[in-house]
Amino acid sequence: MIAYSLWRVSQGLLVVLGVTVIVFVLVHLLPGGPGALLGERATPEQIKAFLQANGYDKPIYEQYINYLRQLLHGDLGYSYLHNATVSSLLAQNLPKSALLVGLSYIVALAVAIPFGLMQALRRNRAVDYVLTGLSLVGYSMPVFWIALVLISLFAINYNILPPVGPSGATVSEVVQQPANLVLPVLTLSVVTVAQFSRFVRSSAIDVLVQDYVRTARSKGISEWHVVSRHVVRNSLLPIITLIGLSLPGTLSGAVVTESVFNYPGMGLLFWNAAAAHDIPVLLGFTLVVSVSVVVGSMVADVLYAVCDPRIR
Repeated sequence: MIAYSLWRVSQGLLVVLGVTVIVFVLVHLLPGGPGALLGERATPEQIKAFLQANGYDKPIYEQYINYLRQLLHGDLGYSYLHNATVSSLLAQNLPKSALLVGLSYIVALAVAIPFGLMQALRRNRAVDYVLTGLSLVGYSMPVFWIALVLISLFAINYNILPPVGPSGATVSEVVQQPANLVLPVLTLSVVTVAQFSRFVRSSAIDVLVQDYVRTARSKGISEWHVVSRHVVRNSLLPIITLIGLSLPGTLSGAVVTESVFNYPGMGLLFWNAAAAHDIPVLLGFTLVVSVSVVVGSMVADVLYAVCDPRIR
């Protein structure tokens, strides 16, 4: 188990390093280059001085080496757009994005697991067809469209919920505005529910035909106990891996969700940085996301091995 964990850690480090190389090259290929941060009114002399002061006039490989040296010292750079270090910006906004993503996963699992089990137990019946159709519709809709539909329905037409997300510099301030959290969380949850419910359905169908399920039924055990003791436990094991694999899509959806609802998290920070060519923030955000995805995938693999003795 220790050797397996070390092997996954080494793989994760290589993945993060590869991501930094690709993203570093891509952000430097943005139209206008790093000097676009100064705006359209900046003179060529001002842009040249800015590039020289920040080392952007050097070859890209040399810039990347210097960037890696900064990372080794815990320096993620400085944002001239926000007049603050990237580390402080991420530390301020990361907990709020983690809250949004975490709540969306809780809601998605609470809805997707019963729906998936219901579809498996009522396979090829009306309930299965209806929920399958709803899942396909939810999975096919873009995140921004889901957000606009929810705003139009609950904020404009019925005036039940506010059309914007909560505001605040800390998680405690955000939590104190629960009504403003509902629509952003629902937006992120819709696509996740559709994905998870289909996965639970397929996994439960595979479990229902196993010998131990048939043996339990032949002993006269009630259907409720068969489902709760055997089907649910074994069909939910793959969900552990699915959570780790779905994290990139959820985080990308969080960027759009936060920008639509003006939610003060990392997604909105990234959106504004991309519009202003704030390269240090773009690199810092991508680094944190890549590390989160790698760590989430590694933890999911390890937990799967712990929960399933066959993997060990």
